[in-house]
Amino acid sequence: MGALEGRVAIITGAGRGIGREHALLFAAEGAKVVVNDLGGAVDGSGDDRTSAEQVVDELRAMGAEAVASGDDVASTEGARRLIATAVDTFGDLHVLVNNAGILRDRMLVNMSEEDWDSVIHVHLKGHFLPTRWAAAFWRERTKDGRAVSASVVNTSSTSGLLGNPGQTNYGAAKAGIAAFTVIAAQELARYGVRVNAIAPAARTRLTEQTPGLGDIVRAPRDPGSFDVWHPANISPLVAYLATESCPVNGKVLFVQGGQVRVFQPWTMTDTLEKNDRWTVDELAKELPALLEGGPAAHRK
Repeated sequence: MGALEGRVAIITGAGRGIGREHALLFAAEGAKVVVNDLGGAVDGSGDDRTSAEQVVDELRAMGAEAVASGDDVASTEGARRLIATAVDTFGDLHVLVNNAGILRDRMLVNMSEEDWDSVIHVHLKGHFLPTRWAAAFWRERTKDGRAVSASVVNTSSTSGLLGNPGQTNYGAAKAGIAAFTVIAAQELARYGVRVNAIAPAARTRLTEQTPGLGDIVRAPRDPGSFDVWHPANISPLVAYLATESCPVNGKVLFVQGGQVRVFQPWTMTDTLEKNDRWTVDELAKELPALLEGGPAAHRK
């Protein structure tokens, strides 16, 4: 019996790359899977629904139950239909994996408003809307007296949590997804819903076009060596977070190869304090020492 036996899962952006690997592992672990993908290019252009259908064919060949969805997760109606597809097809919903995304990398001075808006739209709104409709479904379940043990797994990135030049739009969206995850976890726990996020490092269409990463993420020349960049390395963590008994909630986890690390959220550290309002001249004198790692508490 698989770790996800009987669980109904939606995976967005599952036609290729990491999302496809999620779908394959979820099916192997017994889940019923809704494979969602618009089939667009890396920059979000185009529309080829066959990528989702091909993954569904793979899952069914494994003996799994699966259905394809070509809904736009960043549109209200598309996200609503996506949740309805899972419920209408399989009778329930237990897991939502928000994975869909695009890239439009530019240095800030060259970035157009469309470059900014499109990336924020697909990533942030494409996480918010499916989660919002799934959460509404789970809330109604609890109101009806039914037990809910659901899981949302979002997809953030080190580009947002650590920074990467050329990706102010993508990084801002991914940092927003991490914040969205922490707050949604606090709100939805009352309905039996856990919300976590991963920040994966793997070889995908997106990372192959990320500045500075293209050459790094290549597969090893030795076919017998461990491929730390293979996208399948990411999926076991997502599958575990999706299990019914997993206790983890409100966390953002880095995962690459065989490594999993916990991100620490924004936190305040050293302090500069006086019992009065600071002047500009005083701050010019005192603040540099604090920023350079001065005393844990500096009072004046």
